[in-house]
Amino acid sequence: MARDKSSSNGNGANLGFEAKLWLTADKLRNNMDAAEYKHVVLGLIFLKYISDSFEEMHAKLASGKGDFKGADSEDQDEYLAQNVFWVPPAARWSYLQNSAKQPTIGKVVDDAMVALERDNPRLKGVLPKDYARPGLDKTRLGELIDVIGTIGLGDKENRSKDILGRVYEYFLTMFASAEGKNGGQFYTPNCVVGLLVGMLAPYKGRIYDPCCGSGGMFVQSEKFVEAHGGRVGDISIYGQESNATTRRLAIMNLAIRGIEADFGPEQADTFRRDLHKDLKAQFVLANPPFNDSDWHRADNDVRWKYGVPPKGNANFAWVQHFIHHLAPDGLAGFVLANGSMSSNQSGEGEIRKAIVEADLVDCMVALPGQLFYSTQIPVCLWFLTKNKHDGKRRDRRKETLFIDARKMGTLIDRVHRELTESDLAKIVSTYHAWREDKGAGKYQDVAGFCKSSTTTEIAAHGHVLTPGRYVGAEEVEDDGEPFEEKMNRLVAELNSQFAESAKLEKAIKANLGGLGYGG
Repeated sequence: MARDKSSSNGNGANLGFEAKLWLTADKLRNNMDAAEYKHVVLGLIFLKYISDSFEEMHAKLASGKGDFKGADSEDQDEYLAQNVFWVPPAARWSYLQNSAKQPTIGKVVDDAMVALERDNPRLKGVLPKDYARPGLDKTRLGELIDVIGTIGLGDKENRSKDILGRVYEYFLTMFASAEGKNGGQFYTPNCVVGLLVGMLAPYKGRIYDPCCGSGGMFVQSEKFVEAHGGRVGDISIYGQESNATTRRLAIMNLAIRGIEADFGPEQADTFRRDLHKDLKAQFVLANPPFNDSDWHRADNDVRWKYGVPPKGNANFAWVQHFIHHLAPDGLAGFVLANGSMSSNQSGEGEIRKAIVEADLVDCMVALPGQLFYSTQIPVCLWFLTKNKHDGKRRDRRKETLFIDARKMGTLIDRVHRELTESDLAKIVSTYHAWREDKGAGKYQDVAGFCKSSTTTEIAAHGHVLTPGRYVGAEEVEDDGEPFEEKMNRLVAELNSQFAESAKLEKAIKANLGGLGYGG
């Protein structure tokens, strides 16, 4: 999420750098709206990353040392073998930087993007190529190139994909904030993604997101694997996105970190054309559009195993799509509007009942409001699984964990809230303790926060999945003051406040009377 941290990370780079860079870049925006400027900036950051990675490999090949003895630094195949994009001379950052003050800089950048796509099939049709358009101030474009040219300067470690990846991610956050509702369509807040990834713990297997936006779920999944000592190659990524522009953002977002992914051949609506029809994934992570009424439904769709979803709301179309693509040992975690937990309109209650009775609901988490840029309404997380008794964990058949996290989070500005690291740790550890606990007493119900409930209990509540129904009220700590004494003290305080109020009222009337307004 967007916040300025002054501390340093592991590679010594100041984490406030992204915020300072954003402020500088944003000053150059002039009259462009955020949606348009986004592609100008992110395209250049991507170009800088591609060029830096190329130059690093070019230096190794040119040195001719060790594994690179006898290598040709201008041989494209050498770069392909190292999973590094080939950058032709006209697309190298040094060439752009030297041309930054020229009035033709827009065409220079466009030509660089065209050359990159020509020589790297993976990037075909992905990069922005309208920097020469009349509405883009070329002087400011040159200044922006100078600003982005500062990313990665300094020690060799800071030229790595990590710092450019962080800047790219930070800018995605800030553009989402600047664009408001429209920005939220391609961006899921980091803390929400982090919560989903932390609970699913995708160490190994296929990861799928059929409405992947700018690819944040995938980036966080890779970070999770690396942070826990796993091998990034142990996971395979599959995504789909209906918006062509957002799909390009996702491809760039992953490419800037060297992450391979299958996004299908083109953009496509998941309900009209499922690009990964035969995929069965170990993990499904998604943030589909909330309460979408403008979606395509085929009544005989094989995915509607638990009931035909209403045409006016796609929530349970998405839920059943996720279930359809889950492997037998799979686990799905996704964001939905709160109404999905309790709505009985247009047959939604019956679909939810069927899913509960099929014992697919592993955990429900109610989140606080103001987490998203696209909506201020509170949302919830669903966690579904097809196997609650895999022999590796506790037998959870006919059980569901409810977590009420509505009181968590910290306001980072007037309208946006963020779940803190301690909030995330509390929710994630509670879920894993519940799943793993085999009589060791690691998990316990906490009034007002979490409750493990049976399918029978859920049925008694009409198959409503709102955590607040199950976790109860938070226990109030006994202060040890006897009831009679407390009541006498409180009544005395109330009488004192009444007396003070009467005095204040009398003084106000006297002042008004002195001004000729008294009655």
